Amino acid sequence: MHSLEKLLREAVCSGQPRTHRPWKKILIMVEGIYSMEGSLVRLPEIIALKKKYKAYLFVDEAHSIGAVGPTGRGVTELFNVNPADVDVMMGTFTKSFGAAGGYIAGKKELVDYLRCQSHSAVYATSLSPPVTEQIIRAMKCIMGNNGSTEGIRRIRQLAENTKYFRARLKEMGFIIYGHEDSPVVPILLYMPGKVVAFAREMLERKIGVVVVGFPATPITEARARFCLSAAHTREMLNQVLHHMNEVGDLFCLKFSRRKHSSRSDLHDETGLELSS
Repeated sequence: MHSLEKLLREAVCSGQPRTHRPWKKILIMVEGIYSMEGSLVRLPEIIALKKKYKAYLFVDEAHSIGAVGPTGRGVTELFNVNPADVDVMMGTFTKSFGAAGGYIAGKKELVDYLRCQSHSAVYATSLSPPVTEQIIRAMKCIMGNNGSTEGIRRIRQLAENTKYFRARLKEMGFIIYGHEDSPVVPILLYMPGKVVAFAREMLERKIGVVVVGFPATPITEARARFCLSAAHTREMLNQVLHHMNEVGDLFCLKFSRRKHSSRSDLHDETGLELSS
């Protein structure tokens, strides 16, 4: 936040680089959940800075919409802020909604302008009817407008899976990034030479993992990224955790210096039983 405020202050005071004329617009662009870090945006603080320096705010909710918040409405609901304080909200239909395409939400003037001027709208084809229906059905399910509680059950199940998986990995000694409510779980492998070895060993154990290294991450911060789902059962998670424990010992990936419990079962702060 200090770095962002410094940039905003310089932009307001100094203006454009050559002419030093005032900027017509200053746009802050952030993600709801950062896909490589698993961290949640500090939205209330960013909104406060946006108002202080009279900037605009653009939030990309590709990984957070339908995944966080009590009813899956994303980071604005999670932090209990007014969505009207966000000038542009963008998201994808390819993740939580299981379809294709995406959306941009904002004031009517913004949406009308994009429809008339944006190349992606003018020269693109519309969503096909089956894809559109899939999106509508998924939204109704999440909101509970289809007469069932399946949507809220899945959101709660995702939150439980996230807390359980993160707590178990920490207990084993792995270093993980991100917020405790984030279903994106990056596990630090650090050494580039271990990235391919880790992926191949997990694949031999019938577990496909996504590994990320340089230049997508700093060269010394290679990682494996797990994206949790409400469809993952406790048995699935325990199977992955069992193999992660063995592979972590095999490749010396447990870098945490915290004292780890040797008990066969633990309980986290939420009271979830963490048993293997």
